Amino acid sequence: MTVHFVGAGPGAADLLTLRAASALAAADVCLYAGTYLDDGVLDHCRSGARLVDTQHLDLDGIIAEIVAAHAEGLEVVRLCSGDPSLYSALAEQTRRLDAAGVPWDVVPGVPAYAAAAAELGVELTVPEVVQSVVLTRVQARSTAMPSSESLESFAATGATLVLHLAITRIRELAERLVPTHGADCPVAVVADASRPHRVELRGTLADIADAVEAAGLRQAAVILVGRALIRPGEAESWLYASDPERASKRRRVTG
Repeated sequence: MTVHFVGAGPGAADLLTLRAASALAAADVCLYAGTYLDDGVLDHCRSGARLVDTQHLDLDGIIAEIVAAHAEGLEVVRLCSGDPSLYSALAEQTRRLDAAGVPWDVVPGVPAYAAAAAELGVELTVPEVVQSVVLTRVQARSTAMPSSESLESFAATGATLVLHLAITRIRELAERLVPTHGADCPVAVVADASRPHRVELRGTLADIADAVEAAGLRQAAVILVGRALIRPGEAESWLYASDPERASKRRRVTG
C-alpha cells in the first residue's frame, strides 16, 4: 500500500482536487490537522475509515501511526493544509518513511496564498508593475531562516510579498517594510481563506497592524504586501493582444 500526502487546500471541503477526493474516498486511515480543516473535508472519507487528528502528535507520533497502518496493509492519507510543497514538513516525514521502507506519493492542493488572492479578487502579477511573487515566512518559534533570505532582501526586489506563519508579528514586519515600500503600501490579510468564517482585512503598512490586533487574528492567516493589491495602472499583457498590436509592441521594444 502507498501513503498519499494530500493537499487539503485552504480548508474548504469543496476546494479539494478530484484526485484528493478520490484518495480520501479510498483511504483506510486518514491523518489530518483538525485546526485547519472544515469538518466537511473529512466527509470525503468512506464510512469506517479511521480518522486521526494530528494536532497533538509530534512528528515521531505521526510517523508511527503511518508505519503501523502500512504494516497492516492499509491505504493511508496524510492530509496537509494548503499544498504539500509549502511548509508541510513533507521532507521530514518522507525521509523517515524512506528509512522505514514505506512507499509514498504526493497529491497537490490549492495553496493558501492562491485562495487568499481569490478572496481579494486580485492578480498578484500586474503588467509593468510587478511580475514576481515571493512566498516566505519569518522566524519566530521555528527553525532559523537562511541568512540570504531576510525580509529586507526580498522586499528590495519589489515583488509582491506573501508572508506565511507571520501574523503574530504583523506590527514588527510592517515597520521593517516601510523603508522599501513606503507607509502607504497596500497590505491585505486573509484568515481562513475560502471558509465560512474567513476574515479579510485591507489597509496599508501604516495601519494594518492595528486592524489585525483589533480582529484578534493569531493563526491561519496570510499576509500579502504590494501595489498589485490595488490593481494599479492600465498596462495590459501581450498574451491576449491582437496580432498587429502584439507585433507593434515587439517593434517598439526591439527597434
